[in-house]
Amino acid sequence: MQALVVDFHIHPGFEDAFETAICDNARSSLEQEPGCHMFDVCRDPADPGLFFLYELYTDEAAVQAHLEAPHFKSMSELTATWVASKRVQRLRRL
Repeated sequence: MQALVVDFHIHPGFEDAFETAICDNARSSLEQEPGCHMFDVCRDPADPGLFFLYELYTDEAAVQAHLEAPHFKSMSELTATWVASKRVQRLRRL
């Protein structure tokens, strides 16, 4: 299985809107993508602009299907200017 670990830093004033958008994306991914097995969204209570995602996919093809999914593309476009920084790690689940 493939894991994605993603850290987002969101510009001040957009944190709550980003939370709504990323949670909607996570829900859609779990409901609409057979290869998506887990999509956890976490937010740092001490730093409201810091978000952490843990996503688990069957394989690389499922990751690519996620990146091409309409709900992902829509969320990514909507939130692009809200994101101060983003770090993605691709890992293999042992």
